[in-house]
Amino acid sequence: MKIRKLERNENYPMELLLLADPSQELIEDYVERGDCYIAEADNQMIGTYVLLSTRPATVELVNIAVTEPMHGRGVGKQLVQHAIQTAASKGFKTIEVGTGNSSLGQLALYQKCGFRIVGIDMDFFTRHYPEEIYENGIRCRDMIRLSQDL
Repeated sequence: MKIRKLERNENYPMELLLLADPSQELIEDYVERGDCYIAEADNQMIGTYVLLSTRPATVELVNIAVTEPMHGRGVGKQLVQHAIQTAASKGFKTIEVGTGNSSLGQLALYQKCGFRIVGIDMDFFTRHYPEEIYENGIRCRDMIRLSQDL
């Protein structure tokens, strides 16, 4: 697997990004302001993530997605680790990530990669998404915020 930064003249992998965020409008906003990275294997795109500078010395991992056939193969963990290394190499001191209260697998992944829970943005998903989101039989309402010092 190779991970590389998407060039500005390349199209964003919208179909893949929509796996992690159902709002095309929000995705279009943050991919324009951030840096999109893609993972490729056997000439196929298998994953993506976006890093977005939010405050001085702080960057947020705002979208991480892996194609369905590659789930459970460690691609997500490699993407998160690559994002952490990339952020550190660019001089950021803190990396943040947010995930839904219903995103149990993602919440576990981020903690396994060294993130710590630092807060909850109550009703984030009910405020910013017009349709209800359900994962693991749980309604996604709140954004669980996690952070890691680099």
